Amino acid sequence: MKILIADDHALMQAALAGMVAMIAPEACTTRVGDFPAAWAAAPGQDLILADLVMPGAAPVEGIRALRAAAPATPLLVVTGTEEDAMLLTLLALGIAGFVPKSVSGPVLEAAIRLVMAGGIYLPARLAALALARGELPPGAWAPGAAPPAAQTAPAIRSAAPSPAVAELTPRQLAVLAAIGDGLNTKEIATRLAIAPATVKAHTAAILDLLGASNRAHAIAIARARALI
Repeated sequence: MKILIADDHALMQAALAGMVAMIAPEACTTRVGDFPAAWAAAPGQDLILADLVMPGAAPVEGIRALRAAAPATPLLVVTGTEEDAMLLTLLALGIAGFVPKSVSGPVLEAAIRLVMAGGIYLPARLAALALARGELPPGAWAPGAAPPAAQTAPAIRSAAPSPAVAELTPRQLAVLAAIGDGLNTKEIATRLAIAPATVKAHTAAILDLLGASNRAHAIAIARARALI
């Protein structure tokens, strides 16, 4: 897998590269710090993580040209900009979503995994605005929300084979919901009045059934399939 990281801040480049290395250790990353270099490196990439504000072009023009350079490659914008009008304009270009630079590591990880799996990630506020304006693209999903009722396709599709969801027991679904609420093993055990070891066993079974690599990935898959 080839992944392009485009950001004019070295620290952000390093942070994104570290996250990519954790998610996909086999990935080969290319780092650039401006739009012209990103345009040149984009063809042939499997995923692009790009800042919105970089030298070489205005934000919208830069992203539009980046999409044109690699139209079939998922493009996730990781940005500190929160101008709704601009973000909605970019959404119409077919990008794979936005992640604010202020988000926590687990949220960033989940967003990258979703996009790698073929989904679209949006902050809840922007998703609500796009939905209200009838501009929410098919496949879009926001953290903490179920897929919009108007959509018939899953919000986020996992790269793993479709699991036998019916095999999840009621107790496993309860554990999954607690994981989705951000609880750790001890907190889940307290909520469900079961032993921590039992929680760990259920969690391992859930990851196996969903084809997930970790809890964050399991949450993403579960929300995409309206399990939680």
